[in-house]
Amino acid sequence: MPARSIWEIRIGGVRIDVPRSVGYYGGVAAAVGLGLIEPPLGIFIAGIPVIRALPHSAAPPAVRFVGEILEGGAKPVGGDAEAVVQIDDRKLAAQRAAEIAVLAGRGTAVPDQEWSSARAAAR
Repeated sequence: MPARSIWEIRIGGVRIDVPRSVGYYGGVAAAVGLGLIEPPLGIFIAGIPVIRALPHSAAPPAVRFVGEILEGGAKPVGGDAEAVVQIDDRKLAAQRAAEIAVLAGRGTAVPDQEWSSARAAAR
């Protein structure tokens, strides 16, 4: 996960990266406005951040299942890109922290990627 933006706002458990959100939604609006894509596709692309939030671990299993299906369908239009709106997953953060604690307790080197993602999740 890249460094957190200084222009990030938090509303409860939701984090919104303001510059990336403005760029993302502005780009979709410009593409629809210029006629590069049709409005239904623009609505689908604009909804990808919501689709990516559906498989959240706190969601009911049926919602997570549908969310994972929709997330798979969103991959061709950039559904695997970094999210501009994210829901904090405290359960996942606690699990990563516990895994890192076990590695640290054994004296095992913690890979940089795991360390930085756990540190970001703890914030």
